[in-house]
Amino acid sequence: MIKLVGFDLDGTIGDTIPMCIEAFREAVAPYAGHALADEEIVQTFGLNEEGMVRRVAGERWEEALEDFYEVYERMHDRCPRPFDGMAELIEELKRHGIAVALVTGKGERSCGITLRRFGMASCFGRIETGSPERNRKAEALADLMAHYGIGPDEMVYVGDALSDITACREAGVRCLSAAWAVPPDIAERQEAENPGAVFPSVGALRDHLQKSGCLDERSRYEI
Repeated sequence: MIKLVGFDLDGTIGDTIPMCIEAFREAVAPYAGHALADEEIVQTFGLNEEGMVRRVAGERWEEALEDFYEVYERMHDRCPRPFDGMAELIEELKRHGIAVALVTGKGERSCGITLRRFGMASCFGRIETGSPERNRKAEALADLMAHYGIGPDEMVYVGDALSDITACREAGVRCLSAAWAVPPDIAERQEAENPGAVFPSVGALRDHLQKSGCLDERSRYEI
């Protein structure tokens, strides 16, 4: 039975990816010395914002990083709340004794900005953020299981990226692919790589978790 549900942040809890890309472009392009296409920015995903900026901004990356935080906070007015039903789903899981954690590639500072803006700063029992050197999601999932003293069959992870499927496979954890904000071609690739575990809406994910027993009053855990 599932005892822990982990969630990604960008594109899963909230529609923050367009804002992340635009904030990065506005803040970092002056230091890169050229306009930044979406593809160039997306190629840095998997690293936290320090790692992303260091790859693009050169020697002045620390200045660029501070500018990014300023722009990111300002632009968050465009995305003031999580996806409909997401905060309620997380609270429902917790009421049923399911541990809820956040595993994101974002850095601690930008993650904190988003959670405060969403009113979710205290929602998660544990938060694992990203690294400037590498994508560490598989490692973070393993750390969570060790922290809670559970096995891979007692955890699921909800994420929208194709790389989330890979990270879950490495950690032995089942990935539940969030497709409610991805383009159709990505949803098709999710289904090809993660068949039967792709969810077009937060409501569809909730229905699946309910059928899995996570929202059953008879199934409560203390971990």
